[in-house]
Amino acid sequence: MDQDLQQFDAVVIGAGQAGLAAGYHLSRAGLRFVILEEAPRIGDSWRARWDSLRLFTPARHDALPGLAFPAAPDAFPSKDQFADYLETYAQEFSLPVRTGTHVTGVRRAESGYSVSTGDGNLNARNVIAAVGANALPRIPAAAAGLDSGVLQLHSSQYRRPSDIPDGDVLVVGAGTSGAEIALELAGTRRTFIAGRPTPHVPDPVLRHADAAYWRFVHSVLTTANPLGRKVAANFHRRGAPLIRVSVKDLERAGVVRLPRFSAVAGGQPAFDDGTSRTVRTVVWATGYRPSLDWIGGVPLTDWGGPITRRGVVPELPGLYFVGMPFQYSLTSGLIGGVGRDAAYVVDGILERSSNGVPAPTQ
Repeated sequence: MDQDLQQFDAVVIGAGQAGLAAGYHLSRAGLRFVILEEAPRIGDSWRARWDSLRLFTPARHDALPGLAFPAAPDAFPSKDQFADYLETYAQEFSLPVRTGTHVTGVRRAESGYSVSTGDGNLNARNVIAAVGANALPRIPAAAAGLDSGVLQLHSSQYRRPSDIPDGDVLVVGAGTSGAEIALELAGTRRTFIAGRPTPHVPDPVLRHADAAYWRFVHSVLTTANPLGRKVAANFHRRGAPLIRVSVKDLERAGVVRLPRFSAVAGGQPAFDDGTSRTVRTVVWATGYRPSLDWIGGVPLTDWGGPITRRGVVPELPGLYFVGMPFQYSLTSGLIGGVGRDAAYVVDGILERSSNGVPAPTQ
């Protein structure tokens, strides 16, 4: 069949954990679908992260539907181990993933949606965008005023301490990623970290009360109740809690804590208390923002994410999202939470389908 005329019940965009979880449920439902992945290999977005990165959740919460993660439950898998798991997952369930496929646009069409790619167009009654919220590095506008002699890189570009030139380093952003990078850099140079840390989940909680903690963040902190909605409202301003690394760890390693970065003074970073520091390198651990302008007509929040009801876009029937932060619960953006959201979205596809396929029991 000509590629311009390919018809699917669903096209999934993105073969990360969210896209593969959606594929699992679509396969169980017997629907005709394809998963489009821009990278040449499944898991490459994880392989590209910094060398020492380990997942922030233990292996017991790092499995997708139907396949346990091959590690001790309390272990924190490396990025490469998880990338390999994603590849194995797609093979285990024979998911139809097309790698090296760049999606350039999604627009409404008579039969549902037209998905434009570098290899032609695909038509589908439904589209599941599983592209996450980490498409574009978020860097403060004031960064442009830093002296040209200051090396700047986003955390997505950081790989290892040996790549950083000699001299003092400032890490901007005190979430888990920023804290772990600062801790690693402190072993070879004077390191500063700027920002207000998020609350820390104590290690004993993860070791001894992990099941209760997971039930709380997975089943209590949801948009279905007032407490969850209150947390969700502030989530995109504060971020996730510190896991596995704490402020005390930073202090023990000699990392110097600073107030929030707020401006540039004399070509160097300055902070909320009016002070400034002379540094050779700045690592921006300031997070990401979504890039969804290629999806025609999708309504967006003030932080750039899609406006949905548990991943369903009411204004665009047949368009869904999986893997967005706090899409339904605090775990929606975590590996262990995408399976539930994917199942909900696929149930929605089945409900509006005209082929009479019953929704699977969850």
